Amino acid sequence: MSDIHPATVEPKLPKDLAAEKGLVNVRINGIWHRFPKGTRMLEACRQVQVAVPHFCYHPKLTAPGNCRMCLVQVGMAPRPAPGQEPQRDENGYEPITWMPKPVIACANTVSENMGICTTSQLVETCREGVMEFLLINHPLDCPICDQAGECRLQENSISHGHGTSRFHEMKVKKPKNVAIGPRLRLDDERCIMCGRCIRFMDEVVGEPVLGFTQRGTHTTLSVHPGRLLDSNYSLNTADICPVGALTANDFRFQMRVWFLKETPSIDVNCGTGTNITVWTRENTIHRITPRRNNDVNSDWMPDSHRLNFHYLDSAARLTEPLAKTDTGHRPLGWAEALKTAAAKLTALAPDQIAIIASGRMTNEELILTRSLAEKIGTAQLALVPRFGAPDGLLIAADRNPNTTGAKLILGTDDPFAKLDAIREALRAGGLAALIVLGEDLISEAGFTADDLGKLEFLLQTQLLANPTADAAHLVLPAAAFAEKRGSMVNLSGRLQRLNRAIGLPGQARDDWEILRDLTQAITGEPSTLHQLEDVFKELAATIPAFHALTLSEIGAAGLPLIETGHQIPLLENERARQAAGVING
Repeated sequence: MSDIHPATVEPKLPKDLAAEKGLVNVRINGIWHRFPKGTRMLEACRQVQVAVPHFCYHPKLTAPGNCRMCLVQVGMAPRPAPGQEPQRDENGYEPITWMPKPVIACANTVSENMGICTTSQLVETCREGVMEFLLINHPLDCPICDQAGECRLQENSISHGHGTSRFHEMKVKKPKNVAIGPRLRLDDERCIMCGRCIRFMDEVVGEPVLGFTQRGTHTTLSVHPGRLLDSNYSLNTADICPVGALTANDFRFQMRVWFLKETPSIDVNCGTGTNITVWTRENTIHRITPRRNNDVNSDWMPDSHRLNFHYLDSAARLTEPLAKTDTGHRPLGWAEALKTAAAKLTALAPDQIAIIASGRMTNEELILTRSLAEKIGTAQLALVPRFGAPDGLLIAADRNPNTTGAKLILGTDDPFAKLDAIREALRAGGLAALIVLGEDLISEAGFTADDLGKLEFLLQTQLLANPTADAAHLVLPAAAFAEKRGSMVNLSGRLQRLNRAIGLPGQARDDWEILRDLTQAITGEPSTLHQLEDVFKELAATIPAFHALTLSEIGAAGLPLIETGHQIPLLENERARQAAGVING
């Protein structure tokens, strides 16, 4: 046996172990953690659930250090004397010497063997001082302020405020209730000059129309001369305003936020599939706001999309099945409506029937539409294309939210291809019946009233009274995006979930139930689909891309389903800024 023993291997120090992974060791409130180099102190604290109050900081924007509310105490290891090794504790960390004054956590980054303290007496005293200065000229109008209930100033004044004010002079008066754009109002007396709105318009939207004027306590937020805050992304400034300085005209004085229910869902106005929160009370939508998803829309959404929900309460909303008579339309029950539809459709040859579906339908509705076409025996199935100019940020050229899902489910790269053929067949007398699902053919698909007048039977599922509904022999009231559940695939190939926020009006039914019952009435076969999850199971069993998935697995943030190569411009810009170290992202 050899007497040679292997040399004792020196254990690696914590800093060496962290450096191998591009990390640094940081002690936060007495506990050691590791973070990537360049992480801002505030983000490091947030990642380990240590709260640091702040106003001006936003992870998607640059950090100017305006508000000074995020002050923390910082310490570093003392520099050893020349020729001496640094002292280390039993775990290999060097002792920390605390600096005598705090630093802002939003603009400074972590480094090796750094200590951060967010709860020291020094920090608390400084925060109280900052808060006292912020409140010197702030009006005491919380009971009538629209931001009450979600105001950072209100929250932090309670958690970190001094409780009393030493300022007894007259407050500085600033502009109030100023229309700075078509959708926003400014109460500048509430502004704490965090600059979030200015940086958002400059850095994200690329329209630097906001800025500060005057100096000192007279500093005022203003729109540049001759300009308005009229960008299609302007309402995002109200979202990120930490106080009640910027408020949306559409929601101003409408409802207290603590009365509202929040439902996570997705936007259906274009193929991006922006993640949203629907705010409701008593079966009414009061506002829609963007919900963070770094793979879809970051923290933002267009004004045109968020405001497009008032039609749900329109007087034109259809709430019961309607059958056409010589004098107009008469209401009828669902059983009679389905029986009438089945009798009309089964009396015709399959090649005389066509189905026009919608790119606004969910995956579950589309698989049932495909099944309906198969049961009828028709191959004439198409979607209505809906395109517009992209805005280079979040609005996609394809205004249908589920074109990608339709391609997968209908097994075609062009689900709109047969629409022209269906229109020409109708004009040539080759069609006797048309099933229209959620579309207005006269307004959006190139059909005329004379075209539809040639049909023996026109069935439409729809939300609102429209020219196609006027021509339809049978109209079935369906569900809007906020009244149903389901899934969609956005242009990037991400599978996302739509959630019900409010109930259906009158006798309206969920679209998948209408399709199920219509198929059952035509075939006479009992259905095994009793809930939406059953439909998704059929989808997963039929379409390979959905194999082995369940509706619950999709989650609030969605999941990647296929790779399409589609890039969302706003996210590309944000990732470039994050890679450059400009923002945390």
